[in-house]
Amino acid sequence: MEIIGESIPRHDVKDKTTGAALYPGDFNLPGQLYMKVLFSERPHAIVKSIDTSAAEAMTGVVAIFTARDVPVNEYGLGTPDQPVLCGPGSKKPYADRVRFIGDQVAVIVAETEKIAEAARELIKVEYEDLPVLNSPEEALAEDAILLQPEYGTNVVKSFRIRRGDVDAAFAQCDVIVEGEYYTPTQEHAFLQPEAGISYLDEEGRITVVVAGQWTHEDQEQIAHSLDVPLDKIRVIYPAIGGAFGGREDMSVQIILALAVMRLHERGIDRPVKIIWTREESMIGHSKRHAYKLTGKWGATRDGKILAAQVDIIADAGAYVYTTPKVLGNATLMCIGPYEVPNVKVDSMAVYTNNLPGGAFRGFGGPQGAFEGELQITKLAEALGMDPVELRMRNLIEDGSILPTQSVVPESVTIKPVVAACAERSGWQKTETGWQTPAPMKSEGHIKRGRGIACGFKNVGFSFGGKESSHAIMELFGAEEIERVVLHHAGADVGQGAHSAFRQMAAEALNVPLEKVELIASDTSLTGNSGSASASRMTFMAGNSIGGAAEAALEKWHNEERPAVVEYTYHARSTSPYDPETGECDPNITYGYVAETVELEVDTETGEIKLLKVYCANDVGKAINPMQVVGQIEGCVVQAAGYAIMENFVQKDGRVLTNMLSNYLIPTVLDVPEEVESIVLELADPQGPYGARGMGEMPFIPLAPAIVSALHDATGVWFNRFPLTPERVLRGLGKF
Repeated sequence: MEIIGESIPRHDVKDKTTGAALYPGDFNLPGQLYMKVLFSERPHAIVKSIDTSAAEAMTGVVAIFTARDVPVNEYGLGTPDQPVLCGPGSKKPYADRVRFIGDQVAVIVAETEKIAEAARELIKVEYEDLPVLNSPEEALAEDAILLQPEYGTNVVKSFRIRRGDVDAAFAQCDVIVEGEYYTPTQEHAFLQPEAGISYLDEEGRITVVVAGQWTHEDQEQIAHSLDVPLDKIRVIYPAIGGAFGGREDMSVQIILALAVMRLHERGIDRPVKIIWTREESMIGHSKRHAYKLTGKWGATRDGKILAAQVDIIADAGAYVYTTPKVLGNATLMCIGPYEVPNVKVDSMAVYTNNLPGGAFRGFGGPQGAFEGELQITKLAEALGMDPVELRMRNLIEDGSILPTQSVVPESVTIKPVVAACAERSGWQKTETGWQTPAPMKSEGHIKRGRGIACGFKNVGFSFGGKESSHAIMELFGAEEIERVVLHHAGADVGQGAHSAFRQMAAEALNVPLEKVELIASDTSLTGNSGSASASRMTFMAGNSIGGAAEAALEKWHNEERPAVVEYTYHARSTSPYDPETGECDPNITYGYVAETVELEVDTETGEIKLLKVYCANDVGKAINPMQVVGQIEGCVVQAAGYAIMENFVQKDGRVLTNMLSNYLIPTVLDVPEEVESIVLELADPQGPYGARGMGEMPFIPLAPAIVSALHDATGVWFNRFPLTPERVLRGLGKF
């Protein structure tokens, strides 16, 4: 029975298209109360006092909670450096400080949302403003104020890679290219702003219905902040309106649970609901990190890259979030999928009073690739060599050594990926090497050009992070399997993971798809799956589902019926960077991608139109080809917004683009005229059915491909983006 590889419609498509699917903001329960948050709206200050008396006296206000009401006033992925609520009265040192405008100071619970909003306006907060650090450079100054005084530094994390002798290698190079590159902040702009509802369930557990990316991590952070046993917290994910990394960190989870707990202590057992506005969402959750990357690359006349040196500074914003992991990825991926014998990388992330940087699709890969891929293309230009030919002479393959001095995991497919992309977009492979297609035809002030770039990205947690995924499989029936119940916590954030889970279970058990039921994303009914991030969910969940199915079938054949098994898949171990050399085995495996962009630019208005994007992506095995193509197309559109349109502006710690009317994301009129998805299926031996993760890969090389195409059209290099009309015209010397 072949189910894997079939483009089966998603199981939730009808409910989502008819509006029957319930997202967190759609849940309503009898007797529910409403919550609003008082945000600091100050980038850096000490909260001297909070006067809630007038608000509490308002008719319809049930409770107001501040820092003194939080048992353990801290949270954070990896480093719990952020207060749940900022202000006086908690035990956490320096929790009386706000460090960005989205810090939460108080939560108001009332009979209606309007009452909660009105009461929020009556709360009086006395602040003592502190100096604002607008950039990593300001934060690194000798006399800079410390944002987290207990750490003694504004440097969040630093890494270094040392391989070979770059100075000696540069001396042997015929061509050296240097460049300074800047990548911007980006807003996730998911469809559904943060929302949720919390209540006590029938077993007395504090239950939080919310959108996130890792139910069990949410559960752990809530339990920690509330100082309650883990089994007293239940987290449920219903339908999720997008995530892209922006739901890995806490938003409303802890405060919802806090309100239910404290109200219960007062004898009030009523659900509490919150929905953030779009403006609250845009200041309240993390963003893609802004980076500065300085590269120096050298090659011989015959196109052998001998050395690469890169310095990286990342703006971490006000709190750590996933900054160390993102920086770790960028530190590796700034060299790209190339075997370079001499490498020197120094990277650091720095606290500022900007919005926190966090996880975002690509997770450091787009930042690193922007520097690495433009350096490669500039080297090709300096050598008078075709950009595909230069890449092919230096791309990694099985047995290659990474800059971390470890062998890249088996099944390295970047060469066939680049070849497929190049051939489809007009390149020709000749006896003398790869040849660029004929130049695109320009017409007056409309200039046209093409550019190519490639990249790779980790699948799964990196740098020593423990990787596992848990599944429960139940088989029911007499003579034959009549019903399958799969329990899996993996979050479906819109990518179709739950449909893929059912397909993989049906295939493994050799049963029709309609026999497979899925119970998902409820900590009381599922084991820990890990997060929907790092392009890992299909890879990790598929391996856990396959292992559970195999064990369940063994019980079934031994006539243990119903057959019930729990299985946890453990991926192979990785290791962290050596602090001096960077030596490590960084990742479980990789996905590989290449993209060609054809565009036109109006040199009178500065407007760029993407005519066609070719995206070649090795997915190992397309579990559901239709969903794979959907992921490629959606990722390309999001990456195009990042590269051309999305100009997130912060000044003096404040956000000037906090609405979708002034932070512009692509509409149907802005997307590429055509996206050609070139899906390669070159099996990864570690993946389920050979599948690789692929949801982030198309994001990685698009920005450098666009910049290369713009250079091809105009002869001008752009080392920062987004490529708004104003920036393009300035680069062209029009003003």
